[in-house]
Amino acid sequence: MFENLSERLERSFKILKGEGKITEVNVAETLKDVRKALLDADVNYKVAKQFTDTVKEKALGMNVLTSVRPGQLMVKVVHDELATLMGGESVDIDIKGHPAVILMAGLQGSGKTTFSAKLANLLKAKRAKKPLLIACDIYRPAAIDQLKVLGEQIGVTVYSEPENKEPVKIALNGIHEAKAKGYDVVIIDTAGRLAIDEMMMQEITAIKEAVNPNEILFVVDSMTGQDAVNTAKEFNDRLDFTGVILTKLDGDTRGGAALSIRTVVTKPIKFVGTGEKMDAFDVFHPSRMADRILGMGDIVSFVERAQEQFDVEEAKRLQKKMAKNKFDYNDFLEQIGQIKKMGNIKDIVGMIPGLNKVTKDMDINDDAFKGIEAMIYSMTPKERSNPDLVSNSQSRRNRIAKGSGQPVQEINRMIKQFEQTRKMMKTMAGAKMPNLMGMGNMMRRK
Repeated sequence: MFENLSERLERSFKILKGEGKITEVNVAETLKDVRKALLDADVNYKVAKQFTDTVKEKALGMNVLTSVRPGQLMVKVVHDELATLMGGESVDIDIKGHPAVILMAGLQGSGKTTFSAKLANLLKAKRAKKPLLIACDIYRPAAIDQLKVLGEQIGVTVYSEPENKEPVKIALNGIHEAKAKGYDVVIIDTAGRLAIDEMMMQEITAIKEAVNPNEILFVVDSMTGQDAVNTAKEFNDRLDFTGVILTKLDGDTRGGAALSIRTVVTKPIKFVGTGEKMDAFDVFHPSRMADRILGMGDIVSFVERAQEQFDVEEAKRLQKKMAKNKFDYNDFLEQIGQIKKMGNIKDIVGMIPGLNKVTKDMDINDDAFKGIEAMIYSMTPKERSNPDLVSNSQSRRNRIAKGSGQPVQEINRMIKQFEQTRKMMKTMAGAKMPNLMGMGNMMRRK
């Protein structure tokens, strides 16, 4: 999402490269470029000006640190202020109560219904909660059916009353159902509109007053840019919501909403959506997002995702094989599967420091490994277990090429890269977990 902003900021910091110290002149020149970069990213003008004014004041105040080069100092100050701009610290949701009540709000098309299911999935899988989804969107065609389909995917019950046209009563009846059947949390999916209107605001205000929710989460499509901030302000003036959910951060957007919305509405961003899959969203960490904006990656989030898919027994087995140089194509498939379970491939690459720059010209998507998988599945079980059989036989490579629909050159290329990966993984055999990043060089440049 922040690729263009990251590149612009990097160019801005180069103004200070070679400078002996921070001065009013070179700071002003750098921050003029930073302000332009922020405005181009659709950051609110007042927010951008306030940000650069604060950075200037702090950078000049910190100039006593003569052992730190000016460029490094400016990166440090900008990083800290970016994190502060987006809230400083992550803020968890309030799920205390029997049941806790979470009310979802937002315009139609913002991803509200999908996020309701994602949140239910998170609470069930990672917080050991028993959530109930309540379908209160009585206007959008198939809204109730959509929520039910999503509920089935994640194994969460959806409460609905298709014939009832009173959202307040549906919400109250759903909460009564939750109390009777021992649900920990209820998530109320409300109706959205294509634009804010009085009827919509009155309805959701009435639901709020009736159910007294622990949380009111405003879901906003980050691809709408500055309009997202304006919409959030109008909703907040009426609902006084408790947190913001930014969806579609994986899209081709300039990212200004993420940098502006916290300042304008003074409410924390609690979650961000990064794709359509039920696990494609994250808790929002301002400092980690600042790392990514400045091209530093987000290795903490990467490790957290890896650990969620990390099988200790499988790792021990693989470690022994790597130490003996017995890593084969079956193990390779297993590693690819672990990477794919971690989520959106492009998002994962962006978390690895330095790799986002190396792969910026690569077309990386969730199909990045399909060709490799096709090649391996076209091998016999014996070939998968004995990589040398394929490496040493042209006829085998020709057969695999035909079976996978790939050119022989691609088979040769894959074999060469597999051997490089195998050698690298042998040297990593003393590590505590398998090196998932070893697969990065297998993604094909388009």
